Amino acid sequence: MTRITVLGSTNMDLVAYVTTAPRSGETVTGHEFRTVPGGKGANQAVAAARAGAEVAMIGAVGTDEFGGRLRATLAASGVDIDLLRTTEGPSGTAHIVVDGDGANSIVVIPGANASVTSLSHADRAVIAEARSLLLQLELPMSAVVEGAEAARRNGVRTILTPAPAQTLPPQLLAATDLLVPNEHEAATLTGISGDPERAADALLRQVPEVVITLGARGCLYASRAQPEPVAVLAPPVTAVDTTGAGDVFVGALAVALAEGRPMTDALTWASTAAALSVQRPGAATSMPYRAEIDG
Repeated sequence: MTRITVLGSTNMDLVAYVTTAPRSGETVTGHEFRTVPGGKGANQAVAAARAGAEVAMIGAVGTDEFGGRLRATLAASGVDIDLLRTTEGPSGTAHIVVDGDGANSIVVIPGANASVTSLSHADRAVIAEARSLLLQLELPMSAVVEGAEAARRNGVRTILTPAPAQTLPPQLLAATDLLVPNEHEAATLTGISGDPERAADALLRQVPEVVITLGARGCLYASRAQPEPVAVLAPPVTAVDTTGAGDVFVGALAVALAEGRPMTDALTWASTAAALSVQRPGAATSMPYRAEIDG
């Protein structure tokens, strides 16, 4: 079975559903509230496991009631949690508002995730055994860089989701094989808005391959190895909740690439997975299994 390691965050998502999201200074009445296991790292781990990979998770949860539930959710999805640390204090949380169109806005409180500042020998060994390492930016940058460099030393493909968007240190970019920003993150990284092709071209000066996700419009792939970018359309669906859709996409994409699928086929398969997820509420709870993606 394909082995993937995820170094990333584990949060409890506190999700409020509203008809219209509040503007600054405004109070609105919602119609539903849920606590849903999430975090970009945990989401990608669950997505990859459900898509058919053997997945190991490196990260941390707290000693609060959320910590036990987060561990149980990962384990129930088949994720190896032997290297998921438990640190004194609260687990990470994400405070999410989802509007009537399924769009969301999110505030993340790191909690236990902030304790992952470096890697252990066991962490580095699990990274070395993987086909791919999935990274995001909800852990301290020191650990993210250390993980990427460990992957590079061992010939492991590094797939980085640059979220929350921020300036990326040169040593992280040097150890990244595939960068997967959404269009807003790509604009933040490049200063180029409304033109994904130009943004992708700018990012290729820093990494070998880029996939910019475009929501309902699909995604754009660009590589230094080919002259023209490739657009892949997303299946047309009605979105209920887009929370975690990008993580589903990355998890499924990592599985497809690790299995040796051509990039266009892998992108199409990952887009199908993401389209399935947005038709259900929640993050980890909405993620499809391999049989569903295969259709």
